[in-house]
Amino acid sequence: MTIESQDDIDGVLNAGRVVAAVRDAMLAAIEPGMTTAELDSLGAQLLDQMGALSAPRVTYDFPGATCISINEEAAHGIPGPRIIQPGDIVNVDVSAELDGYFADTGGTIVVPPIADHQSRLCHATQLALKNALAEAKAGAPINRIGKAIERIADVHGFKTIKNVGGHGIGRSLHEAPEGISGYFNRFDKRRLELGQVLAIEPFLSTRSTMLSEASDGWTLVGHPENRSAQFEHTIIVTDGAPIVATL
Repeated sequence: MTIESQDDIDGVLNAGRVVAAVRDAMLAAIEPGMTTAELDSLGAQLLDQMGALSAPRVTYDFPGATCISINEEAAHGIPGPRIIQPGDIVNVDVSAELDGYFADTGGTIVVPPIADHQSRLCHATQLALKNALAEAKAGAPINRIGKAIERIADVHGFKTIKNVGGHGIGRSLHEAPEGISGYFNRFDKRRLELGQVLAIEPFLSTRSTMLSEASDGWTLVGHPENRSAQFEHTIIVTDGAPIVATL
């Protein structure tokens, strides 16, 4: 969506505060021995307490309130009986609808003990998101976002996953512009517009550059030995630094 009023700004910011709070609470609650279903139950409870609806549930009938992906799973992991183990890389992706507005966010942690390459992967992905947001200005080419992400991946010795990326958001979970790549696509001639609401989400990985759909019909997985991290913010594009709704 494109912001048209102060009500729109307030609506996106309110939805953003909810998903950010749930994201942080879920990441803080992760510990060895708990199942992803138990972690998702916390997210569902918090969304309900804040008067919000799970966006993947209401939009796609997703079998969970949130997406929780571990290790070889990069995105859209279904909460269930999988037990979180020491050393796992765990991604939590929270999106919700509140009063007609949508916001989307995500974060990744490593369950101790933390290997050096895992720490570097998460750090690099956070830095990629920071640099990508700095490119999100009205009038700028959309592909500068992917260029910033790819540059950080290269510098830190990681890869970018090419068949997932950011998207427009606001009045629904996925809107135009779709396919905001996490790599430099020189054929993408689109430019950012003032007031656009976007979800920017770099995925950096150790091995895979493409994901495939698992047999459950939802989870996106890489090579069995691949490890990835994702961090995501919902933003409003301005003439300068974006307004980040999901800090």
